[in-house]
Amino acid sequence: MTVRVVLADDQPLVRAALRMVIGEATGMEVVGEAGTGAEAVALAGAEHPDVVVMDIRMPGMDGIEATRLIAEGTGGTQVIMLTTFDDDDYLYGALRAGAAGFLVKDMALDDILDAIRVVATGDGLLAPSVTRRLIREFAERPVSAAPAVRTALGITDREREVLTLIGNGLSNTEIAARLSISVATAKTYVTRLLAKLDARDRVRLVIIAYEAGLVAATR
Repeated sequence: MTVRVVLADDQPLVRAALRMVIGEATGMEVVGEAGTGAEAVALAGAEHPDVVVMDIRMPGMDGIEATRLIAEGTGGTQVIMLTTFDDDDYLYGALRAGAAGFLVKDMALDDILDAIRVVATGDGLLAPSVTRRLIREFAERPVSAAPAVRTALGITDREREVLTLIGNGLSNTEIAARLSISVATAKTYVTRLLAKLDARDRVRLVIIAYEAGLVAATR
């Protein structure tokens, strides 16, 4: 299948560079470009892309509000935030809005392409520097105060094992190997967790795992 991508960035040169790289990648195509958040929302509604690569700072409606509106839609479009502003407020705002990934523009282009492929399959992905900061954030929180603790108690022992491994950053293939199950079975468990925990994607499952105390966060 071809991954259909919309590029949303107020800098034409950034869009042109990404369009060229994505256009040369196997199994990807750019189906639209937007220079504002409002244009990105309109394009997502019209084109139903698999992934929107979204800048945060744009004129008018910013990328976080645009992400929220796209995530609330019914098209199943995933959003990756791609920004030069590696800032906590942007990170948590993007995740709360429903972004499936948060990347910084100084990442290698191949890593950005890999991230688009990962997010298109329904998985979430964070840049390594972002993941480290997210872990530090949860290390400083009182676990008992998190409402996700009560939610996590409603899952089975096996689902709790899978959720813990997701929180540790394992892929479906790695989870299958660790638990001696098939990859298809691992995917089934992830799907069940998404439904039971009312999580839109894998990033939310990682957050829930930390909030529920299933993963030992360390600074």
